[in-house]
Amino acid sequence: MVLNILVCGGGCAGPSLAFWLARAGHRVTIVERFPALRASGAQIDLRAQGIQVAKRMGLIDTIRSNVVDEDGMAWVDGNGTPQATFMANKTGKGPQSFSSEYEIMRGDLVRILYDATKDNVEYIFGKTVEHFEQDEKSVTAHFSDGKTGTYDILVGADGQGSRTRKAILPSDVDPLRHLGVYTAYWCVPTVASDNEIGKATHAPGGRMVMTRTHSPVESQAIFSMRDDSAEMRSIPKASVEKQKEFWSSKFNDIGWVVPRLIAGMQTSEDFYCQEVAQVRTDTWYKGRVVLVADAAHCPSPMTGMGTTSALVGAYVLAGEIAQNSENLDKAFANYDKTLRPFINEIQWLPSWTLPIVLPKTQLGINLLHFVASVVAFLRIPELFARFSKDERGGWKLPEYPLLNQVTAKQE
Repeated sequence: MVLNILVCGGGCAGPSLAFWLARAGHRVTIVERFPALRASGAQIDLRAQGIQVAKRMGLIDTIRSNVVDEDGMAWVDGNGTPQATFMANKTGKGPQSFSSEYEIMRGDLVRILYDATKDNVEYIFGKTVEHFEQDEKSVTAHFSDGKTGTYDILVGADGQGSRTRKAILPSDVDPLRHLGVYTAYWCVPTVASDNEIGKATHAPGGRMVMTRTHSPVESQAIFSMRDDSAEMRSIPKASVEKQKEFWSSKFNDIGWVVPRLIAGMQTSEDFYCQEVAQVRTDTWYKGRVVLVADAAHCPSPMTGMGTTSALVGAYVLAGEIAQNSENLDKAFANYDKTLRPFINEIQWLPSWTLPIVLPKTQLGINLLHFVASVVAFLRIPELFARFSKDERGGWKLPEYPLLNQVTAKQE
C-alpha cells in the first residue's frame, strides 16, 4: 500500500526518514519553514549505530569525503596549555572518542541528505503547518499560506521545540528534562594557532569554552554554562543583541582565546544560543501523527548521540511503516517498542555528572583535569576502541528487508 506522507522539518531527520520511505515506494513531502535549504549549523558527528545506518543508506563514502579534519580534542588550562589530549579513533573499528571518525558540519550533512532525496521527495520551503486535524483515515494539514493538504501520515521532525509534539501531547505535559545548562555557538575567522585539534577549557562558575576548526578560513566557538537562574532561563528567548551581550559579560574574564572569540561574536551572523535539554515523553505518536528524532527523544548534545539518534530513529520508523503500511497502529507501536530501549540507553545522563563535567570551582576543575590527564596518559579510550564493539550498549540495529537494498561492500 502506497502512503502519502507529510514530514515537518527539513534538517537531518526529515530527509533521512524521507530517504527510506521513498525507497519503500511511498510518496513523501517535506515542508520546511526556512525559505531555502538550511545548510548551516554546528559541527556534529556520527557514532555507533548511526554509522551503520549511513552505510545502509549507501552514503558513508560521501559523508567521509566531507568530514571535518579533526584529529582529536585537547583539554587545556586557562593559558591554553594542554592538560589531556584524546585522539580520534580513525581505525574504523570500536567506539568513537571525543572526536568521531565522522565529524561533519551540520550543513554538509543536510546537503548530502537533500541531494540523496531531491529527485524522489517533494520539498516545500518557506512554509509551515499551522495546525492539523485527523480522523481514522487521514490527517488534514493547514499550511501557513492558507492551503490545506490531506495525508495518510504526518511526521513531526521539527526539533527540540516541536510544534507537532505540542499539538499531540496534553497541555499540562512538559516533555523537556531541564539540565540547567545553556550553550552558544558561532563562527570566527581562523588564525594560525587554530589546527586539527579541538580545544576546551573550563572556568569557575560552571563555564566551558570550546574551539574547533572546520576549514582554513573559519573556526567554531562554543560557550557553555551550567546556570539555572531565572536570568539564564530567559536568555534563549531574548533578542540576539541581548544574547550576545549576556554571553560576552559572563565570559570576558576568562582569558586564553576568549577575547578573540567574543570580538568575533559581535559581527557573527550565525550566532545562536539554546537550552541544553532532553526530550522525554511516553508518547511518540497519536493516531496518524508521529514524532521522530529530537521532536520525540532529543538526548541533548552532552551525550554526543543527537545525530546518531536522528538517523537511527528515522530508519526504524520508516522500517516499521514499510512493514505495516496497512496497519499504522501496529507500525507506530512497533516503532516505540523497538527504538525505546536504545533511546533510554543514550539518554542516560545522571544529574551527578553535570557538576563533574561543568565544575563550579577551581578545585573541581583541577580534579577534572587531573582525572582526564590520567585517562589520556593510560590510553584508556584506545583500549576501549580496541576491545569494545561498535554498538552503543548491546542494542542491535534491526533489519528491514524492504529498506536494506545495499551491497555487501557498503555494509
